[in-house]
This record gives sequence, C-alpha cells and structure tokens, in this order.
Amino acid sequence: MREIVLAFITGFLTGVVFSLARLPIPAPPTLAGIMGIVGIFAGYLLVKYLTGRH
Repeated sequence: MREIVLAFITGFLTGVVFSLARLPIPAPPTLAGIMGIVGIFAGYLLVKYLTGRH
C-alpha cells in the first residue's frame, strides 16, 4: 500500500510541476486515456494469472 501512496504523491507532484511550468501533461489528458492505461494493465494481469506466471 505504501508503494501505491508514494506513486500517487509522485505523480501528483509531477502534475503540479508540469502545470506550473506550463508544459503539456506527461500522461493522457482525459479520463478515457487513463482508463485505457488501466485496461492495458488489467489485461496484462489477467493473462499472467490465467497462464500461471505469477
């Protein structure tokens, strides 16, 4: 859980810095883009689980 919180904080601070520097966001700028990344990760985990490659 600590790893997840640290990753979120790092991402949040990166977003703040990019916004203040008026740079384009280094991630998909829409919820649909974020969900695409989540879907890729979920598919990866599903295949890993179904094939027994833990």
